[in-house]
Formats: sequence, C-alpha cells, structure tokens
Amino acid sequence: MSVQKKKARAGFLIILPSLAFIGIFVYYFIFLTVRTSTSNWNSFSSLLSGEYKFVGLRNYQRLFMDPRFQTDLWNTLFFTLFFLAGCIILGIFLANIIDKKLKGSSFFQNLFLFPMAISFVVTGTVWGWIFAPGNIPTSPQGINLLLENLGWSNLQWMWYTSTQSIGKFNLALIPVVIAATWQMSGYVMAMYLAGLRAIPEEMIEAAQVDGATGTQLFWRIKMPMLRPITLSAMIVIGHMSLKIFDLIYAMTGSGPNNVTDMPAVYMFEQMFRSNRYAVASAIAIIMLVMVAAVIVPYLYSSFRGER
Repeated sequence: MSVQKKKARAGFLIILPSLAFIGIFVYYFIFLTVRTSTSNWNSFSSLLSGEYKFVGLRNYQRLFMDPRFQTDLWNTLFFTLFFLAGCIILGIFLANIIDKKLKGSSFFQNLFLFPMAISFVVTGTVWGWIFAPGNIPTSPQGINLLLENLGWSNLQWMWYTSTQSIGKFNLALIPVVIAATWQMSGYVMAMYLAGLRAIPEEMIEAAQVDGATGTQLFWRIKMPMLRPITLSAMIVIGHMSLKIFDLIYAMTGSGPNNVTDMPAVYMFEQMFRSNRYAVASAIAIIMLVMVAAVIVPYLYSSFRGER
C-alpha cells in the first residue's frame, strides 16, 4: 500500500467518529422528524393504541390553513427584513466610524461588541423591562415612564403588546427588532471592520489622488469590495431570524392575538404543551426548509467560486 493511501485511510479513520455522530444525531433525527410530521402522532395514547399511522401531508395542509401559522409566517418576514436591514446599516455605519481610528475608537469597538457576549434570553428579559407598556397612562414603566417624565406622554405606546398593524405586519414586532439589532449589530460591525481594514491603502490613496470624494470613495471603492462581507452577514443574520425563539420567548411570548408569535414559539407550544408531536415536527421541517432556502444557494455559489 502506498504512503498516500495509508494517509488517506488514516485521515478517514480519524474523521469516522465525527461522521457517525453527524449521521445519527443530525441526519437520522431529521429523517425521524420528517416521518413524524407525516403521521398522526399527536399524543402518547395514539402511539400506544396503534393509531400511529401515515397521513401524508395532512399536517402541512392544516398548518398552512391555520390563521396562527399564517400570522407566524408574516411575522417572520417582517422580523427578517427589518432585523437584516438594521444590522447591515448600523453595522457598516459603526465600522466606518471606528475605521477612522479616532481617539477612543478601541473602547467603542469593544463596547459595540459587548452585546454579543449576552444570550438572547438575557437580551429579551432586559429589553422586555425597557419596553414594558404598563397601564398607560396610569402606571407607565420603562420607556413610557421616561416619556412621561420628559413631558411627551402623547408618544407613549403599548409597544410589544400593541395590536396595531400595517397590512399583515404587526407593529408590536418593532421592539423585538430593536432588541435583536442591538445585540447583533456589533457582530456585523466586526465583519465590516475586518473587510475595511483589508482594503489596500494604495487603492484608497490612488482614488483620493484622482479626486474622489468621501462619498465616492465609500460607494465606488469600499462597498463593491465589501460585497462578500455583506452577503455573509445577510446569510448569518437571515438564518438566525428564521429560527428565532429564545429572544421572542423571553421578551414577549406569542403576545396578544399572536402579534409577536414566531414558528419556533408555535412549535414549542405544540410539542411540549399540547403534545401534538406530528404538528410540531411539521413546523420544524418547514423551518428547516426556510433556513435551507437561505443557506444552500450561498454554499452552492461558494463551492462553485472555489472550483
């Protein structure tokens, strides 16, 4: 046996345990979830009585006809769009300021990165206190109390308990978007900052010699070179928003009339409170498909570029 074949066999044996664990605890459990989602397993009694049988796509059909799940999908779209836009805009704005290397920029860089060290549960709890609506106007709390002290009582709002909406979009999600953007914008800032500092200084100086203004330098030199960073940030933030659970559960729950409900929250309630395992599995598979729709094209383009 040649040396190369021995090395290849040794390398395969080294990664074999990892492949086995991934195969069992990822793909096999995905298969089990798919199988459960096409069954009528909605209680332990159905399993024990032998009524645990294949029902096809009936659970998926019922889900898409469920008004609550329809609301969840619209909420996910609203949250994803504004969470993504907020993180990208704020991240690149902060990165540009810090990249100027002004006095104290290192301190603010660490300050903006600090929320990343906090879990979404802590973020949801703290921001839930900040946006606590109270009984307006008798006993305001949080921001509403601040607005009252400033004499701006007319700006008080019910925040994440509001049932106001614009079309299919519930405005109660705005505080949730603010909280999520506060936590993740520092991560996006770090990505953009790394990209900005990777741009050759010679290119910037050449553009300045040619008379490029600061705005032209940003839009025609920096932004095109930061396009891969933007795509990566969109993928990371996008897939997080599609499966968000802990922030919503800690901050608002499903809210009145499900105004802040998300598919993951609905799945949790169906699985652990209602024991409707088949329905919860169907929600999980739908979420998996949504995340795959975001990640797979990105992976495909990356592999194709490498090739």
